[in-house]
Amino acid sequence: MRILGIDPGTNFLGWALIDTEGNKAKLVVMGIVDLAKYTDAYVKLKTILQRVNSILEEYKPQEMSIESPFFGKNIQSMLKLGRAQGVCIASAGVHDVPVTEYAPLRIKQAITGSGAASKEQVADMLRRMLDIKEMPEKLDATDALAAAYCHFIQLRSPLGSPKSGRIGGPVRSWKEFAERNPNRVKK
Repeated sequence: MRILGIDPGTNFLGWALIDTEGNKAKLVVMGIVDLAKYTDAYVKLKTILQRVNSILEEYKPQEMSIESPFFGKNIQSMLKLGRAQGVCIASAGVHDVPVTEYAPLRIKQAITGSGAASKEQVADMLRRMLDIKEMPEKLDATDALAAAYCHFIQLRSPLGSPKSGRIGGPVRSWKEFAERNPNRVKK
């Protein structure tokens, strides 16, 4: 399975693709979309749409994982970030790519075991886990890689992914868990 991770932003949008097979994942490519050079918010959104569309068309991921906006003090920044995220989600919808959203805390926990980890700690852990020789200068790309890898971890979880109808699927009750995992339940 190929997973596209997105770290939405209005100055730099990070993106990364991983290929997964069984319990293994490997980096395909990662990068950023530099939006800082644009002053018009609508040009930024158009650029995000065009670039995400081209990534989806070129690499053909089966799933998209996107970091959800975190609640900050600056409402205007949150609104701008939400717009960028919405454009990415809409692009995935047009390409029939299912999207799963993860909170930054959840992504950090999945990668490092700590929701308080720094971006640098997350990037270093990914470098070691995926045996990446050269890391990008901008951490937006590694944040996107973290979103993709977090989704990979969730899909392998016996409790399933947070969306229904997906590999592993979510478990909505203990009864459903027992039915799906008879070898893990004592009778």
